[in-house]
Amino acid sequence: MTLTASSAGPHPEDTIVAVSSAPGAGARAIVRISGPNTRTVIDSMFLADSRSSPRRGYASPGSLRLSGVHSPLPATLYFFPGPRSYTGQDLAEIHTIGSPPLVERLVADLLNAGARSAQAGEFTLRAFLAGKKDLPRAEAVHAVIEAGTDAELRTALTQLAGGVSQPLSVLRDDLLNLLADLEAALDFADEDIHFVGESETLARIDAAVNQLVALLRQLDDRTVSGRPVRISLVGLPNAGKSSLFNALTGGTALVSPIPGTTRDYLTKQFELAGVNVELLDTAGWQDSTDTIEEQAQRLGRDATSRADVILWCDERGDFNSADANRLAATGADVVPVRTKCDLGERRGVSSTVQAIPCSVPGGTDALRRELAERVVSLARPALAPSQSRCRHHIATCTDHLRAAREHVASDDPPELAAAALRAALDQLGEVTGVIYTNDLLDRIFSRFCIGK
Repeated sequence: MTLTASSAGPHPEDTIVAVSSAPGAGARAIVRISGPNTRTVIDSMFLADSRSSPRRGYASPGSLRLSGVHSPLPATLYFFPGPRSYTGQDLAEIHTIGSPPLVERLVADLLNAGARSAQAGEFTLRAFLAGKKDLPRAEAVHAVIEAGTDAELRTALTQLAGGVSQPLSVLRDDLLNLLADLEAALDFADEDIHFVGESETLARIDAAVNQLVALLRQLDDRTVSGRPVRISLVGLPNAGKSSLFNALTGGTALVSPIPGTTRDYLTKQFELAGVNVELLDTAGWQDSTDTIEEQAQRLGRDATSRADVILWCDERGDFNSADANRLAATGADVVPVRTKCDLGERRGVSSTVQAIPCSVPGGTDALRRELAERVVSLARPALAPSQSRCRHHIATCTDHLRAAREHVASDDPPELAAAALRAALDQLGEVTGVIYTNDLLDRIFSRFCIGK
């Protein structure tokens, strides 16, 4: 993606400057500059020490010559040449003494040297326009800045790392390949060439719809005000789930060493950190041996799919990657819990999963603290604007995919299925920012502070 000018927004090829550290006096102030003339603007006032040789990303000590200030001001320069920088352009940071009058003079001199004042969120906007970040990651930058709790910060960092973007990007690639197969069949309609069969097409569309429906369910659950935050206890039989359920809620779930004691899932509401919480105790994972057991497993899976937080229980921390991937696909916050830490770790187990140790009844303080942070974050999501925007486009995408499936199943002209797939792909493009409008960018980046 290349930087392009727009009459509705700031010109991306200007050289911009802003203070990116907290306002007010401090031990250090940081002034950020980005644009094609960054080096020229900096060289007009920064003099590197003769002993230092500026290298990309390394500190270059030196001094600043500011107008109206007779003595040189000690400073350190960090220079990141484009395109391997945050904005994709030449980017520099000047670190100096955090004296407000001196910082104001430094910014004024940089403006006189040819830079202009950055607008809110303009540095991250340039990162998006340069293809360094997609829209969900750009929105997560703002959420990281605004995070008020550790749990909110973790949620924002997860999205910043691609927790939303990566699955949708994989899905978009698969749908693009499917559309290419359908359109290739149109181009060779007179030839006896088959690029993709009806059954495969339906299966790929169904898989995409199922993935999007699961994501929509998570987004819907997390944006309904007044609904309790749902926490689901999952794991193998005898993993200590029912004992933990009783310890957290004061409930009276039946506890037994016999596998399969919990056949239906149990629920109980209570308050945690001022948030209304609903805890669910589900049947242990095992192969179904009868109709009742099969129904218990199905109910457990259904309850888990609607959870906001999943407590993945094992008595000695024997967690495997296959279960981890399956739980991660639900979209919930997964918290591994070693429920019987007093027993010690099982010999020969080399799980890389970091679990919270606890024991029942008295050793649940660490788990309660972790849950408190998570439920507070879910009750006041830092990424609510991003989630609302994503939900609209994902719901519309799902409708187009269902229309495409109907065309294929009804043996309609293949052009109709291809058109519906293109419309679905446009909606996914809106989520990640492959397709965007200036109004959308203005709504997102105007919420940022100056200098980010």
